[in-house]
Amino acid sequence: MLIDQSGQSKCVLSRGEYKSLQTDRVILVPGPPEEMEIVREIYDLFVKQGKREGEIAELLNVRGIKTDYGRPWNRGTVAQVLTNEKYIGNNVYNRTSFKLKRKHVVNSPEMWVRADGAFDPLVSPDLFFTAQGIIQERNRRFSDEELIERLKLLAKRHPILSAAIIDSADDVPTSSTFRSRFGSLIRAYRLAGYTPDRDYRYLEINRHLRELYPDLVSDVIQRLDAVGASVTRDATSDLLLINGEYSASMVLSRCRQTPAGSLRWWIKFDERIAPDITILVRMDPANEVATDYYLFPLMDLTEPKVLLCETNGVFLDTYQFDNLDYFAQLAARSKIEVAA
Repeated sequence: MLIDQSGQSKCVLSRGEYKSLQTDRVILVPGPPEEMEIVREIYDLFVKQGKREGEIAELLNVRGIKTDYGRPWNRGTVAQVLTNEKYIGNNVYNRTSFKLKRKHVVNSPEMWVRADGAFDPLVSPDLFFTAQGIIQERNRRFSDEELIERLKLLAKRHPILSAAIIDSADDVPTSSTFRSRFGSLIRAYRLAGYTPDRDYRYLEINRHLRELYPDLVSDVIQRLDAVGASVTRDATSDLLLINGEYSASMVLSRCRQTPAGSLRWWIKFDERIAPDITILVRMDPANEVATDYYLFPLMDLTEPKVLLCETNGVFLDTYQFDNLDYFAQLAARSKIEVAA
C-alpha cells in the first residue's frame, strides 16, 4: 500500500511497481479477500483436518487455484505459507548477523528482532504455532543418516535434483530441512553422493548474498543513526531516504574468477529506482565477506552495467572505500552558530 507523508492511503501497488515520490512510504497490507481465505483454508486443512502439504497442494491445483506467482502449488509452496510469521502479523528480521571482515553467522531465535503485530493477522497465533509444532515434530524424527538416505533414493528417481524436486516429493523432507541440517543443499548433495551436471555453487552463493543483504543494510542504517542522521526505508525497494535530502541503495556483487585467475565483479544498476548514491559491496574471492565498497553517484553513471576488476583506474577507483565511514559522515550535520 502506497501512503503519503501524512499516513493517508493512496493506492495498492502491483507487482514490480515502486513509489515515485520520496515523501511517500510503502507498507504491507493484507491481500484480496479470496486470497486470505485460501491462506486460512491451508491452515485449517493442515491443522484441523490432518492433511499433508502435498495433499493440500493437490486439492488447490484440482480447483484451479494458483500461487501469487500464477504457478501451480506444490508441497514447498504450501510449507512456506505454513511457516511464515507474517500470517499472524509479525515482522521478524536479524535472523543472521554479519560484521565487516567477520564470518556470517545464523543467529539463534533469542537474537532475532521482532515487530509483533506489525501487520493485520490472517490466522490466529494458536493455529499458527500448532502448525509449527506439527512440522517440527515430524522433522525431528529423521536422523542425519536417514535424511541423506532419502536424498539418495530421490536422486535415483530423478537424474537432476533441485530444491523444487525435493519440495514436491512427499516422502522427503523439504529442501529447507536439508539446508538447516547440513548448511546448504550442495553439501547435502555431496553427502548423498550426488554430483550435479552443472556447477550450482553460484546458487548457494546467491542465497548466501540474499541472507547477508538485510544485515548489511541494517549496518548502514546504524552507522547513519550514530552520526545523527534521519533515515527512512522503503519496504518494497529498500531505498534509503537520508535526512529527507538524498536517496541510497545497496547492491551486492559476487566475485567471479576468470580462467586465468583474475577477479571480476559485475554490477547492474536498477534504473527504475535511480538512487542518488548506489553502494556497491564487492565480495571477497570466497564470497563470504565484503572486501570493499564503491559509492557511485547517480550523476556519474553513464551505463546500466559496470565490470570491475581488481584495479580499475583513477576514474572508477576514486569511488572505492575500505569501509562505510565516509558514507556515514556525508550524512552528519553540524550546528552553525548564529552571528549576533
